[in-house]
Amino acid sequence: MHTFPTQAVVLAGGQGSRLRPYTDDRPKPMVEIPGTGTPIIGHQLSWLAAEGVTDAVVSCGHLAEVLQEWLDSAVLPLRVTTVVESEPLGRGGGLKYAAAQLPDPEQPWYATNGDIWTRFSLREMAAFHAERDATATLALARPRIPWGAVETDAFGHITDFIESPPSPYLINAGVYVFSPEFTTLLPDRGDHERTTFPRLARERRLAGYPLPHGAYWRAIDTAKDLTEAAKELDGQ
Repeated sequence: MHTFPTQAVVLAGGQGSRLRPYTDDRPKPMVEIPGTGTPIIGHQLSWLAAEGVTDAVVSCGHLAEVLQEWLDSAVLPLRVTTVVESEPLGRGGGLKYAAAQLPDPEQPWYATNGDIWTRFSLREMAAFHAERDATATLALARPRIPWGAVETDAFGHITDFIESPPSPYLINAGVYVFSPEFTTLLPDRGDHERTTFPRLARERRLAGYPLPHGAYWRAIDTAKDLTEAAKELDGQ
């Protein structure tokens, strides 16, 4: 019987320069998905709560007070603690700093980037993580290529055009399951994706969970992503 994590860290410090003017007065996770009246982080916290998370630590950075004010005034489906780095610690250092506020350091935990819009079973991902006895598991997405693709035959004849096909490569989807000991492996400063993750990969302690077919995933990086997310929401 697996113990599913009930605690999570949300990394919500992004500036979102490519989302301007939406991010001129708010951090990226506070940008609203059009038509919902709710910022990205609100959707994320609802998803985490629906997946059994009772406690979330939100790591704030750029315009932290805007995010904290919203969290204080919103009716939230789980307990939320905020942390603000007094000086930049890097992605790995920031994750470690936030994880120190989790209620139970002896239990596994989820983490998610604050700028993604996704829906899939975190419990299934946690079971996958436990079955492989991994120290860390990354969700892997296959995003759509923003261009149309062209297929050719061996003679160079064009045989087909495919609009926005899925990428042949899996990418880090920005959602994680971590075992308790992972926190001690994080750098105090710096980027865990260049230090901790490669080390765990060499030791075969890093797992990759491909998002199941039909799972919804989108990184909100540009105004176009916001529009597409709203369209996809309408179509659900």
